[in-house]
Amino acid sequence: MAKTNAVVDWIDARFPLTSNYKTHLSEYYAPKNFNFWYYFGSLAMLVLVIQILSGIFLTMHYKADAAQAFASVEYIMRDVPWGWLVRYIHSTGASMFFIVVYLHMMRGLMYGSYRKPRELIWIFGMLIYLCLMAEAFFGYLLPWGQMSYWGAQVIVNLFAAVPFVGEELSVWIRGDYVVSDATLNRFFAFHVIAIPMVLLGLVAAHIIALHEVGSNNPDGIDIKKKKDPKTGIPLDGIAFHPYYTVKDIVGVVVFLMVFSTIVFFLPEMGGYFLEYNNFNPADPMKTPPHIAPVWYFTPYYAMLRAVPSMLSSQFPGVVVMGAGVLVFFAMPWIDRGRVKSIRYRGPYYKFALATFVVSFVALGWLGVQPTDFLGKFPGSSVEMATVLARIFTVVYFAFFVLMPWYTAIDRELPEPERVT
Repeated sequence: MAKTNAVVDWIDARFPLTSNYKTHLSEYYAPKNFNFWYYFGSLAMLVLVIQILSGIFLTMHYKADAAQAFASVEYIMRDVPWGWLVRYIHSTGASMFFIVVYLHMMRGLMYGSYRKPRELIWIFGMLIYLCLMAEAFFGYLLPWGQMSYWGAQVIVNLFAAVPFVGEELSVWIRGDYVVSDATLNRFFAFHVIAIPMVLLGLVAAHIIALHEVGSNNPDGIDIKKKKDPKTGIPLDGIAFHPYYTVKDIVGVVVFLMVFSTIVFFLPEMGGYFLEYNNFNPADPMKTPPHIAPVWYFTPYYAMLRAVPSMLSSQFPGVVVMGAGVLVFFAMPWIDRGRVKSIRYRGPYYKFALATFVVSFVALGWLGVQPTDFLGKFPGSSVEMATVLARIFTVVYFAFFVLMPWYTAIDRELPEPERVT
């Protein structure tokens, strides 16, 4: 023990090891009423580690070459010892990452985690979300399967709809006039090096900002207002370590059970995690009958398809799709409610949040379907799926556009003085 203390003292003299441990773990006091929804932040960290580690092993055998990329993935799956497991861990991890992040964001919407003084935490979180979308997009092309190739072709071509600079921008992103070896190489560089570096920096900033102002809780009240006069410790707070580290380990065990079940028994998840078309090599001369992105992009893809083109340009749809993501950044300033938590919100906010969730899920489902799968709208040439997508897109944006109004007039309950 004496030798261990001597080593720690030696490190502390040169690096703030003990002080950081106390600041972020043993003396970081979190509200004592965390519930189920507070698992997903730590689970997102876990999946990030899983993705980085599995990605490192995949890059050892992957060839970022248009002539060899698909064959190298097959080589990993068939010939590299445990290569199939690493590939399925990585592909499953991509979808699970978005699942836990969407649930983490849902927690923020429920309990007002974006409200003062946590605006910067929310902004960092949304920047992380944008990085995840970019990371998933750049990685989507790498297997060089049919859906990877044509999905990337469609998405990159959307940038061509930007007025004045669209064509040059799409060529710059591809590195060529079509999706080719140059595109694959630059997407590989972004996926493996550039975006992960930015992502790790944003995650660090997200956690530092969180620990600076303190965690929110299901009651939405600030535990720092009630402190023990002798110790200065919040009366409704408990040390993050060991209490919440143990709690998070329980969540990790349950998550890994679900994760392992998918990896070993349902890695394709019915074509949602791994599309069946992607088991065929990319063929620039053969277009799949229905091109759709992976499920976590489909709500925004459905918005894109729902907006009519203007003068043969898809730019209005691109604007709506981008606005569907960027509008989250405005949340801290458009919410005029007097309380944070949904426990004390009035019926207007609860109804608005419920309809928003329904619209998001419905748009996600519509995004994976061909537009003609429900037939034509009666008396019109417009497909029924397009009509539904337009309705749910309006509902989606109404949640944000009308928020200053319905949160200001909502019939809210008074917040308690202490956490319940």
